[in-house]
Amino acid sequence: MVTAGQVAGTISRYAIMRIFLQSYGREIYGSRPVGDFMNKEPLLIDINTDIEEASRYVHAHIDNPITEDFVIITGENQYYGMGMVLSLLELLEKRAEIRNRALQTANHRLKSSQAHLIQSEKMASLGQMVAGVAHEINTPLGYVQSNVELAASLQEHIEQLTQSNQALVAALLADEPNDETITQAISVNAASINETVDQGMIEDLRTLVADSLHGLDQIGELVGNLKNFARIDHIKMSEVDLNDCIDSALNIGRNIIKQKAQVIKDYQDGTVIECVSSQINQVLLNILTNAAQAIDNWGKIKVKTRVRNDCVDIHILDNGRGMPEAVRKKIFDPFFTTKKVGEGTGLGLSISYQIIQQHKGVINVRSVEGKGTEFVIRLPKTQSSQSTEEPI
Repeated sequence: MVTAGQVAGTISRYAIMRIFLQSYGREIYGSRPVGDFMNKEPLLIDINTDIEEASRYVHAHIDNPITEDFVIITGENQYYGMGMVLSLLELLEKRAEIRNRALQTANHRLKSSQAHLIQSEKMASLGQMVAGVAHEINTPLGYVQSNVELAASLQEHIEQLTQSNQALVAALLADEPNDETITQAISVNAASINETVDQGMIEDLRTLVADSLHGLDQIGELVGNLKNFARIDHIKMSEVDLNDCIDSALNIGRNIIKQKAQVIKDYQDGTVIECVSSQINQVLLNILTNAAQAIDNWGKIKVKTRVRNDCVDIHILDNGRGMPEAVRKKIFDPFFTTKKVGEGTGLGLSISYQIIQQHKGVINVRSVEGKGTEFVIRLPKTQSSQSTEEPI
């Protein structure tokens, strides 16, 4: 309803239909002015109003969204046109669909960036420890090389013994055996055997081979741990024993940890869970190396695993410097670090927190300044189960 170009009110077609379709409606109401039936306080929306703001206004004031419309005005209550609530809803739905697609794209990019960030932090951690890992590999490699050199020197005596045996056999099997030749061959062979036995060459060789194999096993274990820790392609869930994950992290960080602390293990059986092992290894390595770095001289790091219903708890406790409450509250914040420049990225614990959350787990920290820190990680055994709400 417009008077002098300004909106006076609205009346819906449904209101008019109710008058004309009811018995004697035309006779009773037909002669009355339409202003008697109009809504004198219609919904007025300026033409320049944003769609979302218009929808919020309509939602807050409309009584009958199916039958009621709103008026579009310009300037001082000047009528411009009518707007349908259903059309407004369609526009909002289209805009929501566009935003949803944009959010999905952004989420995909965020996950991709997060994966690269986790990998970057992982390689940064490895970079900080590469010298120590190289030392851990060089130690068994050094004595393997030394053992092989000693075995090569023993090989000469074994070859001499073999030659004397061959000479004795040849003398005994000659077409015309000569007693003097046989006696001399026996004498040389006996002397060679006595020298080998007296010097313990066979036992030495057996020990050298066993030590060398042990050293090669150590090198293989370190290389395998490095491979499992560094790889970015192994992101599928699999069943892994958390006790093995802890041992793997301890091996990778051995050079840092062994100089600062005695590691005390208290493992419980039944700690197999469903997880991405390389990511859990990264979390454990971060916490274990942080524990070692928090010890000034020499201390202890206790690692304990416990099964709690459908979850497994990992406790990592050190008797290092500890943290004040203000620091403890910030340790999971990105880029927050108390280390010197160049010693840390400030992302290690932040990424560890994200990894544990992605595994539907919980990570908690308790610390007393001057006494030490304890990290507790709770992980569900399967990703279909939820972490228990019991306090950790």
